[in-house]
Amino acid sequence: MTSLELANVSVRARGKTLLRDVSLRLQQGEFVALLGPNGAGKTTLLRAALGLLPAEGSVLLDGQPVREMPGRERAAKLAWLPQQSAAAEPITVLEQVTAARFRFHETHHAAEAGALAALDAAGAAQFAARHVNELSGGEAQRVAVAGMIAQETPLLLLDEPANHLDPAQQIELYRLIARLWRDGRGVLCITHDVNMLRFVGESAVRVVGMAEGRVRFECEYGAPELPGHVGDLFKVGIEIVQAGADRLLVPSGRPA
Repeated sequence: MTSLELANVSVRARGKTLLRDVSLRLQQGEFVALLGPNGAGKTTLLRAALGLLPAEGSVLLDGQPVREMPGRERAAKLAWLPQQSAAAEPITVLEQVTAARFRFHETHHAAEAGALAALDAAGAAQFAARHVNELSGGEAQRVAVAGMIAQETPLLLLDEPANHLDPAQQIELYRLIARLWRDGRGVLCITHDVNMLRFVGESAVRVVGMAEGRVRFECEYGAPELPGHVGDLFKVGIEIVQAGADRLLVPSGRPA
């Protein structure tokens, strides 16, 4: 079972400490939501987990230091969806998603078949022949999700995956992520909207709160202490609103 483990990880850059002694574990079958205000260090944590930043402490993927792993070997275990995917070249969507399968030793025909299946799973099959630099922000995000799916990894790291999507698309995307998780993948997902997790399901979802480069709390999504933790994290009062079977956390406008 593939696992990612960060132990006492600190990251410093340009004279600033971006992460301070952060420890976090993710393995297949787990869903971890990473919550926190802007500048909390969430994206830095993902980049350290991918081996894209030098870090103190240890970052291990299946027991191996992630920065020492060859790219293809790391790409077989860990896929990443960044906040924004820049499209510099006018290639087609199908070409871009096919390229996401670079870790496989397969024919081009097989790679395209895998890419088409991933586009269909992400609800982006209709974009296959379009050029990536002609897509809207929401369309580009769907294509980026398809690329992540095409990589077929046991662990997924997502940085605000619902960026640029309208509310209906956000719900659909979180339900898709939930299906990937229930199929056995491990998911580490940065989000600003804790209420979106209700479309994943409360069972076994772990919420980790970060601020100022540190982990501030960790609890299950359905835990009674979560609203208080979220209010403290964002320094705002939180009211609980019951919507059918769903518990919604709503900022009250009052200080925490």
